[in-house]
Amino acid sequence: MSLNWKEINLILDELGLPDTHVQGIYQPDYRTMTLELYRPGDPFFVLVSLAPGGARLHRTASKPPKARAVPRFAEFLRSRIRGGRIISAEQVGNDRIVRIEIRRASEATILWIRLWGGASNVIATQNDGTVLDAFFRRPQKGEISGAVFDPAAAVAKAHGVSGDRPGHSPEGSTAPVGKTTPREFNVRTLPGDGDFNERVADYYHAQEEQAERDRLGDRLARYYVGRTDRLLSALEKLRERESEYEQSDSRKLYGDLLMSNLHRIRRGDKWLDAENYEDENRPIRIQLDSSMTPAENAEHYYELHKKARAGLDIVRDELAGIERELAAIRRETDALDSVIDIPLLREQWRDVDRQERARRARGAGEKEERPGLEFHSGRYLIMVGRSALENDRLLRRYTRGNDVWLHTRDYPGAYVFVKTIPGKSIPLDTLLDAGNLAVFYSKARTSGYAELYYTQVKYLRRPREGKRGLVLPTQERNLSVRLDPARLDRLRLDRDQK
Repeated sequence: MSLNWKEINLILDELGLPDTHVQGIYQPDYRTMTLELYRPGDPFFVLVSLAPGGARLHRTASKPPKARAVPRFAEFLRSRIRGGRIISAEQVGNDRIVRIEIRRASEATILWIRLWGGASNVIATQNDGTVLDAFFRRPQKGEISGAVFDPAAAVAKAHGVSGDRPGHSPEGSTAPVGKTTPREFNVRTLPGDGDFNERVADYYHAQEEQAERDRLGDRLARYYVGRTDRLLSALEKLRERESEYEQSDSRKLYGDLLMSNLHRIRRGDKWLDAENYEDENRPIRIQLDSSMTPAENAEHYYELHKKARAGLDIVRDELAGIERELAAIRRETDALDSVIDIPLLREQWRDVDRQERARRARGAGEKEERPGLEFHSGRYLIMVGRSALENDRLLRRYTRGNDVWLHTRDYPGAYVFVKTIPGKSIPLDTLLDAGNLAVFYSKARTSGYAELYYTQVKYLRRPREGKRGLVLPTQERNLSVRLDPARLDRLRLDRDQK
């Protein structure tokens, strides 16, 4: 649930932002920013969330957790507006765009906070609209340093006036669009005490706690299902070995029969035909090693019997251990739905994550096939991850800090990595090869063109609680790529011939 324009107006009225001072800027994750503000005798925090389905701003009671590294946009705002005074704060019409003017000494900065669900953003501009920086850099929308941000044009485009998605308007807008009937909005009644800011904060806090509880529960449930499947597979293999070891008594019988028939065996014989005294003297044929003496053959079967008995004890211990772990997982799974304490779920997830990391570390010596696709550009290896799992595995296990990462802007797609050569810079031709692969293995393939950003792997940061494979680039550079069929054919042909 995102805020509608009437609710945003009420929140701004309650906040009374003009004449407050900016004391701090925090960005705890890749969707949230918090301003620490001060008016005499009344320090407070204002949270800005750009999450789809939860875009909002409101006062919040607690200081946000400190990020391990200060993200790019927060660092920019600290250098630009910390210590400044808010001159004005108002919503632009009823289009869920908040304009905040901040002045520090003679320097003015305009913060445009657009709360449009999946298109939400915070854009910092000069008075003339020149973009200084943006929370989300989107070159195709003109939301990048040096471009000009025109909120009226953005609203008009979203309304369909420019021909883009006719008949569509941002949620919360009452501007007429063609013959569409304007949608009416009201301030919703939310449970709880306090003013609307407090009730909104409580509402979203409860929603986020439930979402985190569900997310942790799903993670644990998926882990337990996967672990159970692996344990059942191991259990089946161990039971097959147990069945083989249980037949080890036949090896002792072979040794006994050989010892009782030593006088009938000559060195070089490959078989002994004897009478099985344990089975009513029925004929039995025993294979011999022609390079051994008759006594050595008997001793060999006794040794096999001894090893099988020892192996049987080990297998049964392992079977008992797996049965105990399966029972423990069943108990944890049965109790999962009743656990409502988030810290307990977090600790439980940390425990299973540590266990899984330890198992992977123990098996690290086993050779693993490199995931994804591989291409060669001259002396350089290019790796392409086609899924979140492949992206994550390539990033964690097969890249180093100076390797280069490429990805399309505004389009989901593959991660592309170029392995660097020590002491060498990556040639432009290789960068274009990698860029073509990044566009081809993305949703931009149909348009044949995309803006990319690229940076070294050491400048990628994994957001806390982010999805598998998700990274936030810093110190990124821009690259515009139009698909070159001849280049792609060369890369594919070279790959097929390897």
